[in-house]
Amino acid sequence: MLILLLIVGGLFVAADRLAVNYAEGKLADRARTARGGAEDAEVTINGFPFLTQLADRELESVDITLNGVTASGEGQTLQVNEFDVKARDITLNDSYSGGVAAKATGTAYLTYEALTEAAAEGVSIAYGGETAEGEPKVQVTGQVQVPFLGRTIEGTTTSALSVENGDTIKLYAESVPGQEIPGVEGFIRERIDYTRQINGLPPGVELTGIEATPDGVEVNFTGEQIDLAG
Repeated sequence: MLILLLIVGGLFVAADRLAVNYAEGKLADRARTARGGAEDAEVTINGFPFLTQLADRELESVDITLNGVTASGEGQTLQVNEFDVKARDITLNDSYSGGVAAKATGTAYLTYEALTEAAAEGVSIAYGGETAEGEPKVQVTGQVQVPFLGRTIEGTTTSALSVENGDTIKLYAESVPGQEIPGVEGFIRERIDYTRQINGLPPGVELTGIEATPDGVEVNFTGEQIDLAG
């Protein structure tokens, strides 16, 4: 009897793992297509056994990692290096083709190269270190032609990072090269201050924070009642 139980248990575990691997692959395909044609997607369905969760149409948690996502905003595209999502308490629909997470949190990772590509021409963005208070900054360097002066102003400044309205990334320079010249500060800020509204966020998702690191910028988000396929 013990041997029989071990065999049955082993077959159940094997069937459970095959089923979860199949479901992870299908969900990864849907997530890849839904999120801007991501280059790669990896999905992990947590909790054991999976088959009993499937029967109840309730998943404990799902972790999703997307690479190469392209976000759009204000006529610009912004490449997201990595997009990590942790979804909890997912209710599957009747056809098992999708589900809604009661809550989801995550982080989008942006490289400075991607931020530079989405900035104005002649402007580059890099890590700017920390202030004396330990607050991380980004460094903005650029050359701006000022037609009414007949000259080009160039320089480097540090900018503070923030998120606004749940869908917008903002960089605001602490000082502007040439700001002592009347009329120049506003003109240059239009080119070096960085505001990008991110379109296409799933309904219910809001940006909650942003932080500069030596490797890039991390944007945090959270949401409730999130369609995992959307």
